[in-house]
Amino acid sequence: MGGTFIRLADQGHDVHVAYQTSGNTAVWDDEVLRYVEFATDFAASQGQDTTHLEQQYTEMTAFFKSKQPNQSDTQEIRTIKGLIRKGEAIAGARLSGLKDENIHFMDLPFYDRSKVDKKVSFEDDTQQTMELLQQVKPHQVFAAGDFADPHGTHKVCFEIILEALNRLRKTEEWTKDCWLWLYRGAWHEFEIHEIEMAVPLSPQEVERKRLAIFKHQSQKDLPVFPGDDAREFWVRAEDRTRETARLYNELGLAEYEAIEAFVKWKFEE
Repeated sequence: MGGTFIRLADQGHDVHVAYQTSGNTAVWDDEVLRYVEFATDFAASQGQDTTHLEQQYTEMTAFFKSKQPNQSDTQEIRTIKGLIRKGEAIAGARLSGLKDENIHFMDLPFYDRSKVDKKVSFEDDTQQTMELLQQVKPHQVFAAGDFADPHGTHKVCFEIILEALNRLRKTEEWTKDCWLWLYRGAWHEFEIHEIEMAVPLSPQEVERKRLAIFKHQSQKDLPVFPGDDAREFWVRAEDRTRETARLYNELGLAEYEAIEAFVKWKFEE
C-alpha cells in the first residue's frame, strides 16, 4: 500500500505508521557485522575508545561461525538487527512524506517471546495497541492482510489490531467512524471480486513507492525469508499492482499504471 501511503501524505492527511514488530529475524548476520564495523570506525574517527565495540565484534563473529540452524541470536545481535530495520523504516517513511513524530515503533513483546515460547499471551500487545489507537484516534486503519505470510507474523499482528479495536468499539465513540482496511504485500493479491477500494497509481507514484521500498536495504536482493517466490519484494509489488490495473482495464475501466487493492473489514455489531 506504499502508493496509497504517499497519496495520503501528499494530500495533507495526518498519516501515521506503526511498525508493530522489530523485524529483527529478517536481517542477514553479515549485516550485523557491517554495522558494528561502521560504529567502530566512526567511534575511532572521533577519538573514542573502541575497546568494547571491538570485543563485541569478536564475540559476534565467533557466535555466527558456530551458529546452528534456527538458533536464536543473542540479545545484542537482535538489538542491532532491529535497529537496522528501524533505520530503514524511518528512511522509507520519510521519503513517503511522513513526519518523524508520526512514525511509531511498537516493538510488540510477542515477537521476541514467541521465539522461545509458542504459547504466549497477547494481552500486553493488545493494551499497547489500544494506547496508540487512543492517542491517534484514526479515521482509517490499514493493516496487512497477508495471511499467506509463511511465518504467521502478519496474522498475529492483525489479530492484535482487531482485538484492540473491538475492545475500544465498546466504549470509544470515535471508533464508530474508524474503518479497518486490509491490504496485501509480498505474497498474494485479493481476487478481483473481493476488492472494495481500488487506488490507482500514476507512473510517478509507482516510482516513488519503489524508491521508498529501496530504503529497506536489508530486504533487497535476496531477503532472509523470500517464500516460494524468487522475485524481489519490490518486483512482486509492482507486478501485482500492474496486474490489478490490467484486470480493471479489461473490465472496461480506465487504464492506469498500477492499482493498489483493499478490502474493508466487517466488524460484528
